[in-house]
Amino acid sequence: MDKEARNRIQRATQAARSLLEQEYAEQLEGVFDIRLDGAIAGEPGEHLDARQRVQRTKLVTAVEHLGGAGLSKADAVAAYLREAAFTTLNRFVALKMLEARELVQECVSRGEQSAGFKEFTGLAPGLVQLPDHGYRAYIECIFDELSTEVKVLFERRDARALLWPKRAALDSFLELLNATDLSAVWAEDETIGWVYQFFNGEAERKQMRAESQAPRNSREMAVRNQFFTPRYVVQFLTDNTLGRIWYEMRGTQTALAESCEYMVRKPGETFAARTKKDPRDLRVLDPACGSGHFLLYAFDLLLPIYQEAHGDLESPKSEATGKTLAQDYPTLEVLQRAVPGLVLAHNLHGVDIDARCAQIAQLALWMRAQRAYRDLGIARAERAPIRKSNIVVAEPICDQGGLVAEFAATLKPRVLGQVFTQLVETSRLAGDMGLLLRLEQALEGRLEEARRQFGARERELSKGYLPGFEPVQKQGELDLSGVTGDFFTDAADRIMKALRRFVTEYGGNNGTRQRLFAEDATQGMGLLAIAEKKYDVVLMNPPFGAGSTRAKKEFEKAYPRTKNDVYAAFVERGIELLSSRGRVGAITSRTGFFLSSFQKWREEVILRHAPPTVFADLGAGVLDSAMVETAAYC
Repeated sequence: MDKEARNRIQRATQAARSLLEQEYAEQLEGVFDIRLDGAIAGEPGEHLDARQRVQRTKLVTAVEHLGGAGLSKADAVAAYLREAAFTTLNRFVALKMLEARELVQECVSRGEQSAGFKEFTGLAPGLVQLPDHGYRAYIECIFDELSTEVKVLFERRDARALLWPKRAALDSFLELLNATDLSAVWAEDETIGWVYQFFNGEAERKQMRAESQAPRNSREMAVRNQFFTPRYVVQFLTDNTLGRIWYEMRGTQTALAESCEYMVRKPGETFAARTKKDPRDLRVLDPACGSGHFLLYAFDLLLPIYQEAHGDLESPKSEATGKTLAQDYPTLEVLQRAVPGLVLAHNLHGVDIDARCAQIAQLALWMRAQRAYRDLGIARAERAPIRKSNIVVAEPICDQGGLVAEFAATLKPRVLGQVFTQLVETSRLAGDMGLLLRLEQALEGRLEEARRQFGARERELSKGYLPGFEPVQKQGELDLSGVTGDFFTDAADRIMKALRRFVTEYGGNNGTRQRLFAEDATQGMGLLAIAEKKYDVVLMNPPFGAGSTRAKKEFEKAYPRTKNDVYAAFVERGIELLSSRGRVGAITSRTGFFLSSFQKWREEVILRHAPPTVFADLGAGVLDSAMVETAAYC
């Protein structure tokens, strides 16, 4: 996409943000008595009808939930406005892109004159009696249908989607999106990523840097590091990690040898043989995924990987099913109908500290899956639904109203509740550190302490005590009542299953407070699940510079060798998460390869554990407006 097209997207995005935030601010203050300074009227005004009173209760709860994460009252209202505006913008941008791909009928390009809306009102003519002629009901029906597969963006009950633009604002908003000079951008996969980057303006970033050299919180960390990774860099890093691994597994006999144009190969080279894997067991992670650019290109490489593995008589059985790909999918046609869903469910994993990234990345991957179906000649009605993706927001679990203790008390044996409570405490900096937070180690440490105390208790009880005279639990010890010897063989799984039951129970609850807590718990569970896995490939364009001031103490303690720059810590963490003979691919500042302050990173992390295989010194001007000289390496 050329610079002029990006500039047009930037202007439209900034205008849309301003329009929507102003519209929603007027609604919060003028209708729902939620002031921008954070003051909230104790009771709903008499002017509100029954539906609006329910809506106000949900809005107040959503703002208070943000306050529970550590924001001031005014900042919580501002954060809600920002997220509500972005969610509306993102949904309508998504519809424009889906229209361009013929995945939905024309629905927004001509507003109420769109062909899809005319058909809708033809089926329900009574809608024309509504003030907006039923247009909102129509659009929300589309959201409901899409939410079955892209839940994180189109979920109707999302607290960020409680507001809707009034008629005049909606018309102005649609006019911005339907401008003639933007018509060509909606078919481009990159567009949604540029909308994400341009939502926060350069002036906002400059103000943040002027007020504080280091990011003060998770939002500043995210906003300061929103830089789109150029396609050629994505290809270079992915070709020399995922592409290269498959190339070696296949003994060089793969179509990727030609299609991966940036894969570095030496004439007559030799390399240690790689044990083959079923494609479903190849895991790719982007620990700072943004709009999912690395994952989208990895998707492209995985399609031929699945096809080649299906025809390989030596392809091994999958860890996931215990069968080979050919056993699970007897013909290539059967496999092709399943592959897009398999790639999202098994192969691609992403984490970001910005909730908007989860919206964008999941949408982008879903659209890429639909394109794969189309290219394979599979009609829309015949496509298997995409039920799972592994995109997670790293955020703290907000304990509003004591719900953590309420849930923990329901877990059996009781030690599970204590472990969960510890995980919640550990995750309080998840929004600042993301996957740099070693949640899996916190879990294992707690379980190891439980094992130690359990062993000590068993040894004590083996001495023999009359019933009722057994040693009592000491203060500070874990409650191991109900725990037996086999508990520790699958304790982590029990915790995960208990969390899933909790999310299912509260996820269906219409009480906003419980549901917001359930959503937090879902993301916390997902972050832990990703942290516990090992990956064949870790790809990233991580944040650079100083870490969040709020997490400074914990960050420096966790990464003493790489604490001088966040990107160095991400590379260290990426190496930790690799499986045997896995590969990291990263684009970062080039300073780590020559400054004396990075000596420990070079010697004790890179050279000791993951020596470079390819290196490109790219210099300045690579990451759009970022004033940093970069290097890309594996």
